[in-house]
Parts: sequence; structure tokens; C-alpha cells
Amino acid sequence: MTVHNVTAEAESFTCNAYLVEGERTTLIDAGTMPGIVDEIRAHVDDVDAVVITHAHGDHVERLDEVLDAFDPDCYAYGEVSGRTHALDDGDELLVGDERVEVVYTPGHADDHVSLVGDRSLYSGDVVVYNDGAFDDGSFGRTDMPGQSRERLIESLHRLLGRLPESVEHLYAGHGDPFSGDVRSVIERAVERADRREPKYPE
Repeated sequence: MTVHNVTAEAESFTCNAYLVEGERTTLIDAGTMPGIVDEIRAHVDDVDAVVITHAHGDHVERLDEVLDAFDPDCYAYGEVSGRTHALDDGDELLVGDERVEVVYTPGHADDHVSLVGDRSLYSGDVVVYNDGAFDDGSFGRTDMPGQSRERLIESLHRLLGRLPESVEHLYAGHGDPFSGDVRSVIERAVERADRREPKYPE
């Protein structure tokens, strides 16, 4: 199974949008990068599904373009334009060649979900490997209206409780992908979030 970050060359702020090739070619988030459809077509002829981790603008701005170009199934927990399937905690999906479980992970966003497989975690913004605030285990910001540090910490614990020991790849919405001990990365994110200190001090 091959995973491409199709927004890696973006010149302005965007989330990471992951194109996962396999039996069911899937795009995780759509990002904000102009030309994303061309970038996708550089790797594949078609996209079977799009999964939105949450509906913040940096994750969905180019969604309509992707849907118009490929007419894929569109999965999201919250209401997003073009959604064809509503997600719920515990649902299962095929992403590329890997079956994943949907884990509801609010805190950074009320509609946030993560996707947990046997080998891979697609974590959106709930946990990231590095993001400029922390290296080797960070968490989504919770200082904007509608966000909650308490709910995010609960979500991180929920992820740990449902993460197979075999998971070795972390694909987060921002920062670099990570391969190795994913559980330890999440545990460090929990420790840092638990301090209740501002993630980005004034």
C-alpha cells in the first residue's frame, strides 16, 4: 500500500492530504492547495473514496473540486458539502488495502474522527508528530471557539485504548508522517496536553 502526501508541495497553509493507493483508492482530507486534482492524477486515474477527518477550512477547501473530478464516495462525521456517507464511532472502512476503524476524537473540532488500522493511524489534527510547538508528540490546538482541551485529552486516551500494538505509521493532518512507535508519540502528546499550558504562548 502506497501513501502520497499530495499537498506536500503547497506554497500556502494547508493540511496534509493523503492519497492511499490500493484496492480502494482513498483520499484523506482535501486541503487548500490549488491544483490538487492534477497532483492526484499524477499518481492514479481515479479515486474511490474521500474521508474528511473534520470540516475545518484547511481540510475541506478543495473538496468540491475533488468530488467534481472523480465522483468518489465522500465520508464525514459532520455536515460537509458533497457528503454521501455519515460516519459514526466504530464504523469500519477500507482505506487503500487496509481496513480501518473510525474513532470519534473531538476536542480540536466537534466533528473530528481518526482512522485506526492494523498498521496505520490517520489522526487528522488530534495528534501530530511535529508541528512547530512540539517535536515527537504534539496535539491539535484547543484555544479557538468551540474547542476543548478536556475533550481532546479524552480523545487521545480513547485512541490509545483502541490502537493495536501493530500500528507503526502515523499520518497526521500537519507536520511530518512518522514510522515507529506510534503509541509512544501519542503518550507524549497526552503528557504535554495534560499540563493545561497554552500550546502557543503569547
